[in-house]
Amino acid sequence: MFNPWLSLSFKAFQLAVEAQSVIALRMLRLAAGGANAQAEANRMVTEKILAAAEAQTAAAMAAMQGSKTHVVAGKAVNAYGKRVRANKRRLSRKKT
Repeated sequence: MFNPWLSLSFKAFQLAVEAQSVIALRMLRLAAGGANAQAEANRMVTEKILAAAEAQTAAAMAAMQGSKTHVVAGKAVNAYGKRVRANKRRLSRKKT
């Protein structure tokens, strides 16, 4: 029998790896200093608050619909994953 928590665990692990790459890219930008570093620091704080609210809302909606616990947790992981992937794309682009 398939364990749905195994799939969720893999997604959480994948999110953790992607988050580490975003952290590294952000540290490079912050270390460079200047206006871009200040903007990135401000964006980072704002995005963390918005991501937490989005994840909490998604999980709460799934819970209110009577979804199983692994589905509720998956909604939160997916919300964070969407933000992490967007940041990775944005931070990986070359500045011209």
